[in-house]
Amino acid sequence: MASLESHYTLPLPEFDKPVKLLVVVAPYYREIADQMLAGARATAAACGADVEVIEVPGALEVPTAIAMAERQSNYDGYVALGCVIRGETTHYDTVCNDSSRAISLLGLQGACIGNGILTVEDMDQAEVRANPDKQNKGGGAAAAALHLIALSRRWSSKRTGIGFRPSEDSFRA
Repeated sequence: MASLESHYTLPLPEFDKPVKLLVVVAPYYREIADQMLAGARATAAACGADVEVIEVPGALEVPTAIAMAERQSNYDGYVALGCVIRGETTHYDTVCNDSSRAISLLGLQGACIGNGILTVEDMDQAEVRANPDKQNKGGGAAAAALHLIALSRRWSSKRTGIGFRPSEDSFRA
């Protein structure tokens, strides 16, 4: 049973420069979305990150909004929030797979995204996962984005004398 399992959670990263997060939320199930948003905001605040929130109609629109912001704005990272509950048709599979795949592709292109789109069987599972006092998946998605931002900043810092790039000292005689 998943609720009895324990897992390790990385400590939140620390930042020297301000962090700007965009939270893109699909509030189809408003109470679930609000709980996830509360968890994401609290985690971001714990790292001193500034948060802007936008809403989109559904989980399929979340990656599109993130892609638009990545191209046209200046956020350090993104938190994708929403909830997809299995219904009677295969639409559930399409929404789950396509939103997840699109978010993964954006991440592979360099966007720092924490994926907090829940994919569950019923409302009870959603409530446990969304609640900040229980599984806090919104907070976990924000933490994932923050960790990726920290890695991005670490690896994008100026490098000297690595690989085929000569250091400036190698040109001095």
